[in-house]
Amino acid sequence: MADITERTSPTGTRRDDAEIKLVELRKLRLERVILVGVAVGGSIEATERSLEELRRLTETAGAEVVDATLQRRTRPDAGTFVGKGKVLEVAEMVKAQGADTVIMDDELSPGQLRRLEELVDAKVIDRTALILDIFAQHATSREGKAQVELAQLNYLLPRLRGWGESLNRMGGGIGTRRGPGETKMEVDRRRLRRRITRLHRDLEEMAKTRDVKRRGREQAGLPGVALAGYTNAGKSTLLNRLSGAGVLVEDKLFSTLDPTTRRLDLPAGRSVTLTDTVGFIAKLPHDLVEAFKSTLEEVALADLVVHLVDAAQSDPVAQVEAVRKVLTEVGAGDVPELLVLNKGDLVDDLSRARLMRQFPGAPLISAATGEGIDELLIEVAARLPHPDVYLTAVLPFQRGDLLDRAYREGEVLEVEHRPEGTRLVVRAPAALAHALEPFALPTAPLAASVSSESAPASGAAAASLSDSKPPPRDAVDVTAAQIPMARPPSSR
Repeated sequence: MADITERTSPTGTRRDDAEIKLVELRKLRLERVILVGVAVGGSIEATERSLEELRRLTETAGAEVVDATLQRRTRPDAGTFVGKGKVLEVAEMVKAQGADTVIMDDELSPGQLRRLEELVDAKVIDRTALILDIFAQHATSREGKAQVELAQLNYLLPRLRGWGESLNRMGGGIGTRRGPGETKMEVDRRRLRRRITRLHRDLEEMAKTRDVKRRGREQAGLPGVALAGYTNAGKSTLLNRLSGAGVLVEDKLFSTLDPTTRRLDLPAGRSVTLTDTVGFIAKLPHDLVEAFKSTLEEVALADLVVHLVDAAQSDPVAQVEAVRKVLTEVGAGDVPELLVLNKGDLVDDLSRARLMRQFPGAPLISAATGEGIDELLIEVAARLPHPDVYLTAVLPFQRGDLLDRAYREGEVLEVEHRPEGTRLVVRAPAALAHALEPFALPTAPLAASVSSESAPASGAAAASLSDSKPPPRDAVDVTAAQIPMARPPSSR
């Protein structure tokens, strides 16, 4: 390979090393990295799994892992996080392997990073900086880029470094000759704070736009279902399988960051919105959670969280705990959850039996092959909250638009075609109930076995499910969970 200083620009002139971009250098030679993990009060096996995850993160960032090491300690060293002996060992590894960077599998303080760089004579970053770098590479939308930049600046602010008096700005002029003035580091900090303030304002404006879209979906009466899970659990693959969204799917960590929302029709004809969110990971940087909190609110405001778990992983329980921890941080800990085991096509019979013991009742699917998808949709429909109003209506045949809307936005419990029109027994949200009210029939009296006190119908037609329950079918005592789901009418 020719020396990079001999590369020429399109005009034929030589280009100096300073003109070679970082991206071009990565194309010429991948950054060589050594990984360092520390088991503090935990098991070596858990640290090894975390180090393997760090390897995948490093490869996703576009670097080459040339070596890895770990140390067991009762507590981190205050100055270097690892012990002095391990620091010397890492320094020898850097020289022997010709490494450019050392990546620590924990978040380090600014002083620890600076001290380690001096001792190992190489760039040292921590897990947080690595994850932020991956997010910066994969963010595509304006909001995603702003969120990542905000997290990066919050991480960088306490880690700015200076190099002595050369960075001092001297005070000048009469009355200002008081020795060293404002340092360049202080100027940089002030600029960072101004930029952080501007990003907060921009993200607040973007959040308003998203709120308007969300309110539109809520007014349409569509329940919200959010896909959540550990990174690379297959959320985007499942979204594509269910809705044909065409979201990027790669066998990489954090391959998609920007949330995608699509409409999904369930087996009974009821429609929901399905949102794919950013993947989670163990030791997810707090600054990143704070920056993405407005996006993650989509999960907190959902009616149901489909928590996707990679069944092929060696320790899915730890991944479930990591995801639930982040969901609690963003206020989604109380949202109803449906735990779903994905990648069933990669699991053998012995592992299936183990997973069934660890996660009893959880559906096992494969988003890649389609295994178990129909059963999953039925389970999602059963877990969604029921609409507020129960009513019976007879729709004229020329009002096919209302019939279609009843299937999309409500739960059609009974359907009967009569000479005067189509009779429906439906659970409906408030907006749909208002549209059906002109065609509603008086509500039948409640069964005595349910309650001797019945609530009046709304507008001579509807009964609130919070106060009363629907009448039983003829000669059959049917609960909501047992009601068969009617099929939507065929198009005429």
